[in-house]
Amino acid sequence: MVVDDDQGIRTSLRDVLELSGYEVWTFADGTSALAWLRNGGRAPQAILLDLVMAGMDGWAFREAQLKDPAVADIPVIVVSSADRWRERPIQADGYLEKPYLPPVMLAEIERVRRRK
Repeated sequence: MVVDDDQGIRTSLRDVLELSGYEVWTFADGTSALAWLRNGGRAPQAILLDLVMAGMDGWAFREAQLKDPAVADIPVIVVSSADRWRERPIQADGYLEKPYLPPVMLAEIERVRRRK
């Protein structure tokens, strides 16, 4: 699952992930992604989560996710600048600092999936 308000980023991440054999769902904000998960959407193997988004940002999404037992165990990889998560810490299973290369992203997803 990719949660990012930038359409270009969502599209490029979806393309890379699909070419790597993943089924991908994309959302422009935390509210719609959380609603989809809570309403029976298939649980993803990992969530790539941007922090800075309009509406429900990544911090609020993660807080709400961790409070909901039905979706709390889905691993989250924060995708943002290191300054963002250092200035306002967030509990996550992995981190990708922008900019990053696709092989780095794929390796982080696999690392998080193996820990689950």
